[in-house]
Amino acid sequence: MEIRSESGTLMRSEYKPPSHHQSVPKARFQVCFFRVCSCILVWTCLIQLFWHSQIFTGLSNQISRFSLPVDPVRLSPPPPRNYTSNGILLVSCNGGLNQMRAAICDMVTVAKLLNLTLVVPELDKKSFWADPSDFEDIFDIKHFIDSLRDEVRIVRRLPKRYSKKYGYKIFEMPPVSWSSDLYYLQQVLPRFSKRKVIHFVRSDTRLANNGLSLDLQRLRCRVNFQGLKFTPRIEALGSKLVRILQQRGSFVALHLRYEMDMLAFSGCTHGCTAEEAEELKKMRYAYPLWREKEIVSEERRVQGLCPLTPEEVVLDLKALGFQKDTQIYIAAGEIYGGAKRLALLKESFPRIVKKEMLLDPTELQQFQNHSSQMAALDFVVSVASNTFIPTYYGNMAKVVEGHRRYFGFKRTILLDRKRLVDLLDLHNSKTLSWDEFAVAVKEAHQGQRMGEPTHRKVISDRPKEEDYFYANPQECINLK
Repeated sequence: MEIRSESGTLMRSEYKPPSHHQSVPKARFQVCFFRVCSCILVWTCLIQLFWHSQIFTGLSNQISRFSLPVDPVRLSPPPPRNYTSNGILLVSCNGGLNQMRAAICDMVTVAKLLNLTLVVPELDKKSFWADPSDFEDIFDIKHFIDSLRDEVRIVRRLPKRYSKKYGYKIFEMPPVSWSSDLYYLQQVLPRFSKRKVIHFVRSDTRLANNGLSLDLQRLRCRVNFQGLKFTPRIEALGSKLVRILQQRGSFVALHLRYEMDMLAFSGCTHGCTAEEAEELKKMRYAYPLWREKEIVSEERRVQGLCPLTPEEVVLDLKALGFQKDTQIYIAAGEIYGGAKRLALLKESFPRIVKKEMLLDPTELQQFQNHSSQMAALDFVVSVASNTFIPTYYGNMAKVVEGHRRYFGFKRTILLDRKRLVDLLDLHNSKTLSWDEFAVAVKEAHQGQRMGEPTHRKVISDRPKEEDYFYANPQECINLK
């Protein structure tokens, strides 16, 4: 190549185009740069993966500390599920929170047995409590559906084509109480061949306590202990209550069932004034669904069918050895008679608290006028308590007892009301000294009445008198 100098002289340029050998260093640099970047990326991913695995491992270890015991039947992979449904089951639960809880467990089990699609159960809104809460207001509905997916198909609502709005007439029936699996297989299942949808209008105690297969019994437990979780807001506030109580030391959860509805429907008026007894009677007559109207209170009490009064509870707690500094959480609604009926109890045990005393009013505001949600908070605290004492053996007492057995036989004192009434009357009439009374009370509550392991009682011809399955789900507990 030729160029001219500034003087005009023709000169030959020394410039030469780059050869192949000159481009090699640049190519090598690019390869090395690519390899370094790749190594950095790979090592970054590995470090991130290791770091996250440590976090999740630690987190899972923490969760496992508080999770429910693992049902042995769930250790193996779930079997294939045939979702060719035989029909759709609608359920309307009746009663309070814990009666409905047990009923939901039963209805899931019936749906599995008959291979039915279960619509999320409707909760009771018509009983004394008139709680407008829906299922998803109390229970984690997504967890309920997802956690049982391998057992039963559960849908949130009835398909529109089967609704009354579109002219579909749904067959309604109340299943027979305390029924075995054969009843459902032989008498209920054939009805689904004629009717696509059946509505169970009552759900309390519709499945037997005993005589069912091990798989069905364990499914009832799986629903109760794993499938039915309270909503996050109930769990969070319930856990806060437990933390506050535990920071103050050990505590007793006293389910003081001395509420207006309990006294009215049981007909128990011991310790009430004549005016109060009349008020309770009027309330009983005001509810047509409550069949038993004329009740002799003292006869009920002697039979052990009445809740203990707050004054009777004081003597029983002292006789059982509870000291004045015992922290007691009242797991109950509004006590009938108000502060005056709790006066002696508070005087004898000054460290008595309720959720209204432990939480800011704004925290409880969202639960006001929702008795089932308030009961759920008491349920969480009762299950976590060091000692649980119900003064009446109703649905909450039974279901809490079952949870405490499942969690390792935590101390639950089941008061023998029939025996206690006799001892209380003898002591109050000066026939029995305090020391004799205390010894007799302790002797009456040894062994099984302290929540120790025991096999469930079976009375084949009188299922109502059998031990309740949800109070002692022995098929789900390792009994030696």
